Amino acid sequence: MIPSLRSVRHFSTTAIMKQVVSELHVSVPWGEIRGQVWGPEHGRPVLCLHGWADNAGSFNTLIPLLPRDWRCVAVDLVGHGLSSHRPAGVLYTFPAYVYDVRQVVEALQWKRFSIIGHSMGGNIAGLFSALYPEMVESVVFLDSFGFLPAELKEMAGLARKGIEEMIEFEKKKDEKRERLYTYEKAVERLMAANPSLSEKSVHILLERGSTQVDGGVVFNRDFRINLTNVVRCSLEQSLELQSRIQAKILVVLAEDGLIKIPSKPEQKRYFSTLLDGFKGLGGRQLTVPGNHHVHLNKPETVASILTDFLEGRASDLAAKLTAPQI
Repeated sequence: MIPSLRSVRHFSTTAIMKQVVSELHVSVPWGEIRGQVWGPEHGRPVLCLHGWADNAGSFNTLIPLLPRDWRCVAVDLVGHGLSSHRPAGVLYTFPAYVYDVRQVVEALQWKRFSIIGHSMGGNIAGLFSALYPEMVESVVFLDSFGFLPAELKEMAGLARKGIEEMIEFEKKKDEKRERLYTYEKAVERLMAANPSLSEKSVHILLERGSTQVDGGVVFNRDFRINLTNVVRCSLEQSLELQSRIQAKILVVLAEDGLIKIPSKPEQKRYFSTLLDGFKGLGGRQLTVPGNHHVHLNKPETVASILTDFLEGRASDLAAKLTAPQI
């Protein structure tokens, strides 16, 4: 399966920095997976996976600051951005996202590559790296701990909750009409829902995250991504999967990101345990100033760190390392 590259355009973040970006179209049984492709065809392959409810535009400001000879592919995860939604009656789960990524990689004909994953994209990257360790050379977790463990005693309840939410959604889906917004109201809604986004970042995400229709704009993402994820792992299962990762590992946490979000005591313990696990695998860890979307709001904060890590410049990276405090 050969991916289709169309809609070639020039993307510019400053007056002096311009790159050609092409649109990725990967056919899947229920439609297509879309994305953006940067850099030369035979450059260093890097797959970029965005966070929950974002889209490939999440990397629009970061990728132009990375080496120009890298082949960066930023994907709209299924149900996000310009990618197709899952078929009716199908749930969104982490294994399903891994399947989608495997479809994209197969279409790109990549045998070995690196992954940069932000937030939920980092959780998908962690699971993919565990299931396909021979394919992943390096993995970067941007404000992500690579896995999202659940309390063992809560897993049955979470699964039931997600199933019941889906049942209710299916009952009412025909009654629901897509909500129309003016573009200004869409900006307000996205900023209110994601206070870590700058106004500029909101406009970037809306490029792929909304569609102009008669009477206003609609959000593109599938409402079902809001439903409870029914497939979760315990901490023990997460650590077993983590131990299977063979890639070089870098965890970049934002000072005002996930480590500052109020959470249950067990969640903080899980995150600390996962960081210890990555350290045991030889992974590098550091914190940077900024919030959960630092890579989009202020990409210069992380661009050189990612470049040093993926290019293997250990001495340059070591000077920038500061241990996260959970």
